[in-house]
Amino acid sequence: MRASFATAPIVFLLATALPASAQPISNLSEGTTRTTSRASLQIGGYAELFYQWNFNEPSNGLTALRGFDNHHNTFTIANAVLDAAGKLGPVSARVALQVGHTPDTYYLAEPTVPGSSSVNASGPNLWKYIQQAWVAYTIPVGKGLLVDAGIFLSPIGPEGMAVKDQWNWSRSDLFFGLPFYHTGIRLTYGFTDRITLSAQVYNGWNSVVDNNPEKSMALQFTYAIPDKLTYQFIYFTGVERPVGAPEGRAWRHLFDTYLAAYPLKWLSLLAHANGGFEPNAFGTSGWAAGALYVRFLPLRWLSIALRGDLFWEHVAANASGRAAPILWPVEWVSSATGTLDLHPVDNLSVRLEYRHDHAAGDAYFKGAVATDLAGAFVANARAQDTLTVGMTTWF
Repeated sequence: MRASFATAPIVFLLATALPASAQPISNLSEGTTRTTSRASLQIGGYAELFYQWNFNEPSNGLTALRGFDNHHNTFTIANAVLDAAGKLGPVSARVALQVGHTPDTYYLAEPTVPGSSSVNASGPNLWKYIQQAWVAYTIPVGKGLLVDAGIFLSPIGPEGMAVKDQWNWSRSDLFFGLPFYHTGIRLTYGFTDRITLSAQVYNGWNSVVDNNPEKSMALQFTYAIPDKLTYQFIYFTGVERPVGAPEGRAWRHLFDTYLAAYPLKWLSLLAHANGGFEPNAFGTSGWAAGALYVRFLPLRWLSIALRGDLFWEHVAANASGRAAPILWPVEWVSSATGTLDLHPVDNLSVRLEYRHDHAAGDAYFKGAVATDLAGAFVANARAQDTLTVGMTTWF
């Protein structure tokens, strides 16, 4: 889905309030807009509901390593989001609140920081109802230098949070393995109508409150021709292990790029690649991943999307021991996904999706699932197949 917006005021608001990463299969709730000569306000939202059948029929009812569509044989309210964005002169802001099943997974990796008699503790339960919240100011330098600070959806990769803006119902292994959100500050400058550069400083991967003294940094380049193609490259670096981790102060380096092309009105193509490495006390850990997407629009009210991905990870080890995996419990994971999307009206999408997941070792659940001494479920299958029926609507 190409990044497009409902009305001119919304375009103006978002163009001055967001970096032009223009994620090709992700945009914002259309909402309603009120505009004056100096100010505009957009209110929107969406809701997502799905039913999934896992052919492994796991006794714990869980579909492993799938992010937000991870419950077997139950109707699940995935997410309900209320989204507001406003602009007054050079100042803009946005707050998106969420409730449902998705927020718990969204903030699953958020560090837990204890409090004191005068300072509150911080952790996933404190932040999970905020999907994003930021304030921005456009400095009148050249074409306008945008400075924004707050909690942001991660710019890494082409996929986003709202199902309505994705080609498939489920997200790729790359989306689930990489960060969902960041907290910090960004500077974005559009050199031309097509070229944008953004420099970013964050607390780290999936951390509203930092778990170490080092900050993470990112540099993002975007080249976009509306309705033709979008190219993006991001370099992201920082220490992501907590203080006291056996791996030491391991500086991680991530490289992410994708190219989306729309050669015909009925055909969209996307290629996504990601890789990184982390020198640590046990050697050098690293990973490489890729995904290919294709989307057909045979009818105005029907689209067909296919996706395949592979994510490989190397875990450093030496005589001193072995590093903790950065992303996955096994050496590699992969998936193949096919999605039918029926959209009879503009603000309703009903999807039927079949997906096959496969891994290098036991990473999924099947049949009678045992627990370990700590009470955690033990993976007992190398593959899983699911059929998902989902519905999402927005305003």
